[in-house]
Amino acid sequence: MILKGNEVVQEIEEGLKKRISNLKEKDIFPTMALVRVGERFNDIAYEESIMKACEELGVQTKSFRFASDVRQVKLVDCMEAINEDDEIHGALLFMPLPDNLDEDEVRNALDPRKDLDGVSDRALAAMIADEKIGYPPCTAVGCIDMLEHYGIEMKGKRAVVIGRSMVIGKPVSLLLTANDATVTVCHSKTSPEDIKKYCSDADIIIVATGHPGTFKAEMAAPQQVILDVGINILPDGSITGDVAFNSVHDKVKSITPVPGGVGGVTTAVLMKHLVLAAEAFAATKPGFNID
Repeated sequence: MILKGNEVVQEIEEGLKKRISNLKEKDIFPTMALVRVGERFNDIAYEESIMKACEELGVQTKSFRFASDVRQVKLVDCMEAINEDDEIHGALLFMPLPDNLDEDEVRNALDPRKDLDGVSDRALAAMIADEKIGYPPCTAVGCIDMLEHYGIEMKGKRAVVIGRSMVIGKPVSLLLTANDATVTVCHSKTSPEDIKKYCSDADIIIVATGHPGTFKAEMAAPQQVILDVGINILPDGSITGDVAFNSVHDKVKSITPVPGGVGGVTTAVLMKHLVLAAEAFAATKPGFNID
């Protein structure tokens, strides 16, 4: 079975429309700040997809774009201005930042309550502590939303996460654990033999390494549900994931394609986090009822 992202996106967006309308009736217009440094192709493409999704849902964006040689203080000042602006309910900082910038200082300058993609330490700590401050990384949440949409049980299942980045690997392993899966995390120091062994027994496998062909046919087994989080641009301009899809898809139970899988769901989750942030802001106003 091919697990397509469009179905999940439609479900998420349909659930947001009434909530957005309810906010607007109270003169609260969900608004997202987009903070981009430089002209990286991936950042620009993602920014365009976000702006398109916002337009379709009727929510607003404010773009803050800087040259790659921007001074550190100017970028930090931007984050602090976003924190203080009540008309901005959430923000997305495109990362990684150029090497000339202190990325830790910049991302942690963002108020975790407006951190829509879990880039700040405080938002990530809140996820670990199960506190309702900020939001987990969107792609990690998108993986869980994919599994839930397709009725794939996580409770008591064996899950393998290949990759341990703070963007996907670590947070999705926490979210799987929160859904009562038994999780094994593999990474660059895990031997190929051990990865193959862990995967052979797994019910759910999430591949997030940023390297094409990480998951090969010899690692596949009939019971597996595979979520491919990778987005890699090949020399010919085509896009592929981290899974060798053509040789794997007919050997497993279910798999996501690239493109057309988790990537689109990530943007929809970002919209969901924005609406949640706007509702949290609205809840501080007298007489507002989310329902």
